[in-house]
Parts: sequence; C-alpha cells; structure tokens
Amino acid sequence: MGSIHIGAEVGEIAETVLLPGDPLRAKFVAENMLTDAVCYNNVRGMLGYTGYYQGKRVSVQGSGMGMGSTAIYVNELIETYKVKNLIRVGTCGSIRADIGVGEVILCMSASGDSGANNAYFGTMHFAATADFGLLLKAYEVAQKLNIPTHQGSIFSTNTFYDDNPQRWDKWEKHGILGVEMESQILFTIAKRLNTKALTILTVSDNIRTGIAASAKEREQSYTDMFRIAFELA
Repeated sequence: MGSIHIGAEVGEIAETVLLPGDPLRAKFVAENMLTDAVCYNNVRGMLGYTGYYQGKRVSVQGSGMGMGSTAIYVNELIETYKVKNLIRVGTCGSIRADIGVGEVILCMSASGDSGANNAYFGTMHFAATADFGLLLKAYEVAQKLNIPTHQGSIFSTNTFYDDNPQRWDKWEKHGILGVEMESQILFTIAKRLNTKALTILTVSDNIRTGIAASAKEREQSYTDMFRIAFELA
C-alpha cells in the first residue's frame, strides 16, 4: 500500500531518488534519459517514475515548490518506501554576478528561513548539510565528465517575492552562492531519518545581473546536473 501523497506500492520506487521540484521536469527526464521508465505516481499531478540509467535502477519524483511540499515527499519516500539516497536536482538564482545562467552548483549546506526548522529547534540553529559521501562522489563525477561546478553553500527560502533590494547582500557576504526553496528541509529531514541527501542545482537566473532562462529551458534543459545525479545512482 502506498503513502498518503504517493500512489506507488512498496518496491516500485528505487533506493536512489532524484527530486526535481517540477513534476514536468521529472516526466521529461524519465522520457528522455531513462529506459523502461514506468510512472508510479500521479497523485495531485506530482509525477514520479522508476526506470534505468545505464542499467542502474533509479527513480525521479517531483517534489513541488517550497519546503512544505518537499517535506511531505521526503518524509514519505524515506518512511514508507525506505529510500536510501535523495538527490535534489533543481534550479536556483545566483546572488553572485560571476556565477552565470546554466552553471552547476554542488551544495555543501543550506541556510534558510524554514518555519519547520524553527519548530524543531526553537531559538537554536541547525546546520543543514549534505551527505559528504554523495557530495564527494558528485564532485569526482563532474570532473570525470568535464562539467565545471561550484561547491558551496546556498540559501533556502519560503518567500519567493520580497520588497527589500538588499535582501541578499549579507548572505553573499557570508559566502552563499545562490537561492532556492527546498534544500534546507531536505537536509534536515534526511539527517534526522538517517538518509543520505544532496542537492545539485543549475543556475536559472542571476539576481544581480537580471539574466534569466525561459520556463521551457528550465523544464527541458540542464542535462549536466542530471548526468551527475544519475551517475550517483
């Protein structure tokens, strides 16, 4: 029997799951990069597929936008389906002018404004970090594939729109490379439930320069980060 938000039977999801936020990106990747892909979930339109990449069984599951949605799928994938490796593959906005659209970031840690983390830890602050083994392997794979990457910290926010033009200045000053909406809660839950997690991001827009990719490019491109992620399977 499946979980509340995922309609798959236990055993239909691989031990390694890639987590794009956009379910249509999961569909595109399954149809174009996997063989024998089978759709195991369409509950709420949050598509999930299991197939094979170079003979290795792997799943791709849409997680939605924001930490609330991501937390639901991460919890259910680990608790119900016993997933061992969760790899977020998504987009981010760069807050450094020298990191351009299309470049890949391997995330070491995620600062953020998760209300869930406030509920867990109160006035204390948890350092939400990626699994080092996955991070190291991703770096080595990227080098082998001749894919340049940036390694560093990112910021996960629940607030996409903000009126403060200096919002990211202090974060850039402290070494943050980019901004997205999911990784802080992914890393936190994975650590609590003893599961490995990593985030690989492609820069979809540069907040400093204003340069941005189109919606179609966000959905169907960025194969470099998927090549790295699938090699980890």
